[in-house]
Amino acid sequence: MALRVLVADDSILFRRAIAEALVAIPEVEVVGAAHNGKVALEKVAELQPDLLTLDIEMPEMDGLAVLDCLKQRASHTSVIVISAVTPRGGRQTLQALDRGAFDFITKPQGKNAAESKDALAKELAPKVRALLRRREIRSILQPGNPSPSSAAALGSPAVAPTGSPLPARVMGTPLLGKTPDLVLIGVSTGGPPALGRLLPALPREIGVPIVVVQHMPAVFTQSLAESLSSKCSLRVREAVDGDRLEPGLVLLAPGGRQLRLVLGSDGGVRAQITDDPPENNCRPAVDYLFRSVANHLPGRAMAVILTGMGNDGTMGLRLLRRHGCFTIAQDEATSVVYGMARSAVEAGVVDVVLPLDAIAGRILATVRGRGS
Repeated sequence: MALRVLVADDSILFRRAIAEALVAIPEVEVVGAAHNGKVALEKVAELQPDLLTLDIEMPEMDGLAVLDCLKQRASHTSVIVISAVTPRGGRQTLQALDRGAFDFITKPQGKNAAESKDALAKELAPKVRALLRRREIRSILQPGNPSPSSAAALGSPAVAPTGSPLPARVMGTPLLGKTPDLVLIGVSTGGPPALGRLLPALPREIGVPIVVVQHMPAVFTQSLAESLSSKCSLRVREAVDGDRLEPGLVLLAPGGRQLRLVLGSDGGVRAQITDDPPENNCRPAVDYLFRSVANHLPGRAMAVILTGMGNDGTMGLRLLRRHGCFTIAQDEATSVVYGMARSAVEAGVVDVVLPLDAIAGRILATVRGRGS
């Protein structure tokens, strides 16, 4: 069945470009368009689309107000936000994700309509495919639908009779009696809300630094760091070149650049920010960070892979585990997109698969020497 999409944007040129980009994607049908938030809500009620592409800044009712109304109505329509690449746009995008948006794309800066449409198609296609995949898996896991063996054929994790995911050891090599000096986290689609639940559950006295790679453009990660800092007892900020890692400090890789960790001349661990090329079509890339730790700080970290599209992080986890590092993946049931974690699980480079709300406790137990 085709994914039915409603396009909401106050610019007729963008509405047309988004619609043309969408119809070029297999299994997608554009069922309508709206020029402001009020009309968008009316058409959601009338057309019951599967997906709404939503501009944030619109007359009469903006995108954030639309998301609030959809939440109040318990709407099943997923939302992809169209965001401006500005500090204000970054803050608004994070607010949209907190209010339930599935994901976001940035408004293209093409020189002409053709370039803009191509840029939109490139960004929208993987997100639409991820949404289709999520709908398929959730349909299969609904009570009364095909058996767990059918879900397993599609790559789902083990599921208990109650429907809750089973924490599962995939390759059982514990930390060999060592406790980590550092926690690494890799995340993409669904990351801001996931981090907004995970990090506040960790105490300021955790005793180790935390380094996070979240796939995001430049400008947006500064807004994310500020948002997370306001929610946490941990100190959270965007990393800058030369930062020294400290217990209780969370460093977030800056958008559009790469982050690696190295040993400083004083023996401390420091962050290096580089303009090295993207990896897995990502900059910052999880593999880039994880590989640097495997190379420069072998056996000293534990790593967590969370919700997100693609397979970034899998190769880095493989290298970390060769040095006895403990690894965790988020389960499918609590992931917005079970892509990065699924890739790592299927590659056999994960020790345990856990629901999001169980991960903080496992991190704390491991860094305090009680994990296995």
